Amino acid sequence: MSAPASAAGSRLRTLDLTYTALFAVLMAVCAWISIPVPKPMVPFSMQTFAMFAALGVLGGRRGTYAVSAYLLLGAVGLPVFAGFRGGLSVLLGSTGGYLIGFMGTALVFWLMEKLLGNSLLVKTAACLLGMFVYYAFGTAWFLVVYARNVGPIGLGGALASCVIPFIIPDLIKMALALLLSRRLSKFLK
Repeated sequence: MSAPASAAGSRLRTLDLTYTALFAVLMAVCAWISIPVPKPMVPFSMQTFAMFAALGVLGGRRGTYAVSAYLLLGAVGLPVFAGFRGGLSVLLGSTGGYLIGFMGTALVFWLMEKLLGNSLLVKTAACLLGMFVYYAFGTAWFLVVYARNVGPIGLGGALASCVIPFIIPDLIKMALALLLSRRLSKFLK
């Protein structure tokens, strides 16, 4: 009798790994769909859509694993970030804080889901708070790294380059990801 239970547990782990890998790859593909912008701005890409979709569809735990896998793939040098870039130099560069902030977003989502459930209202609030987290972390990182590498830049300049142009597009991508996640979640149980 223990063999079927073991097989079911193994199957669940295999599905978890499969879904995690699929959404990590989706984040990479969506990162490649980008509009190049002049430096030091962050490029416009669809990776935030994929991150929100991973969290919405997979839930906090598996979504966080997918974000972690995506960041690790990029850290080891695979070209999974916007502009077909990868490596620690991207993560440690002036705009890398926004990518690292995705982990904070995923952890906030996971925590809120664990404490408050997974209703659409909770998921929306978690994504909004998570968006604030990656903007805040990324902007603080940008201010420090940009000042060290190029010269001081004020908070207003950093927000104008790296946050304000992205708020509306990120809200639209988040809404689309949450709508999609409601439909896809039923099939991935």
